[in-house]
This record gives sequence, structure tokens and C-alpha cells, in this order.
Amino acid sequence: MPAAARAAAQRVRPPARSASESGPSGQTSDSGQTSSGAVKPGTESTQSGSASAQSGSESAEGSSAATEGGERNGQGAQGGGAAEGGGAGQGSGGTQIAAVQANGGQTGAQVLAAARPEPREFTVIPDLRDVHFDFDRYDIRPEIANVLDTNADWLKANLNFLVLIEGHCDERGTDEYNLALGEHRAKAAMNYLVSQGVQASRLTVISYGEERPLCTEKIEACWAKNRRVHFLVKPQ
Repeated sequence: MPAAARAAAQRVRPPARSASESGPSGQTSDSGQTSSGAVKPGTESTQSGSASAQSGSESAEGSSAATEGGERNGQGAQGGGAAEGGGAGQGSGGTQIAAVQANGGQTGAQVLAAARPEPREFTVIPDLRDVHFDFDRYDIRPEIANVLDTNADWLKANLNFLVLIEGHCDERGTDEYNLALGEHRAKAAMNYLVSQGVQASRLTVISYGEERPLCTEKIEACWAKNRRVHFLVKPQ
């Protein structure tokens, strides 16, 4: 090659690029390999992302475990409610709930908090009368309302008492069904008292279902006595 041609070729040939002169992350050097400066940050980012994914997976597993625990706790609470429990004078048991004020001025119920008084702390007082329900019913009939009105007047005049409202059933039906029915009866009485001006925070309800009959004969007159809501009090 003539000397002039060699000189022209040398002028147009680009200089070789070193690894330190390679482009931004993700570009390759002249040799086709990713530059060392781009590999390390990318690898650390990938590892960090993997760690984040693992952390997220652990969080999801923790959340799932908490949910399963909550379901087990709920089943345990239901199991405790279905078992025969103690009542006034015999400690805790049955299905207990506390009255709460709901939106729109309506009353509802929630599972009784541990801080609520134990049933054994309550005693009978003759001023508060029982109310009785029809078979498989928990609606407040006029005669029930009359008794509850009298009970509400006494409670509003004696503000230093807390009240335990017990729901009871006759023996017909399953244990689980009667526990639920007794709870409905106790809550119906509780809600009526609240509607008449009794503070919900003073009221606790418990269902014993069929476990505490007043009468054990297998006749309608006896069963009617057992379908009741019973009231007990405790000084606060």
C-alpha cells in the first residue's frame, strides 16, 4: 500500500475503547462483554429486588398465618359458646356479648370484652322481672314490652347498678340452635331497654340456651317457663 493510503487509513480508524470508557449501564464494550461498571450495580439491584420479593412473600405468609389464627380463635370462641358454662354464682360461660351503639342511633352487639364483669358477680333482685317468649320466637310482644318498661324505669332510677341479661330456652332443639335463640332473646330485651333510655354500657347479655331450665317436666306449661329472659344486677 502506498504511504499516502496508509496515512489516510490511520486517520479514519477510531481509537480502541477501554472498559472504563464504556457507555452507561446495559451497553457493551467493543469486545461484546458487558462492562464491569455496569454489571455490579445491575446485580445488586437484582439481588435487592429478590430480597424485596422474599420479604413480601414473608409478609404475605405472616398475614396468612394471622388470618388462620383469627379463624381458629373464632372457632374457639364459638366452641366456648356452645359448651355449657357457668352463670350467676358459677363463673363465666355461655355466649356473652355487650351492647354497643351503632350508626343511626340503633343498637347492636359485639363479642363481650374481657374487661366486662363476670356473670358470678351478679345477683338476683326482685325489682327486675323476667319476660317470657313464644316457642322459637324472640320478638317483643306488648306484654313483654310492659314488663321491660317497668324494668327500664327502675334501672333509670338506680344508676349505680350494672345489669346481666340472661337468655334461656326450653329443651326442644339442638344445643347450638338454642344458644343462638337465647342470645337473640337477651339481645332483644337489651335493645328494648336501650331504646327506653337505659345506657348500653351498663348492660351485658349472656345466653345459656336450654342448659338452665326452671322446670324439667316435659309439658308445654313447663317449657313456657323456660323460654325466658332473666335479669341480675351488680353495683358498679
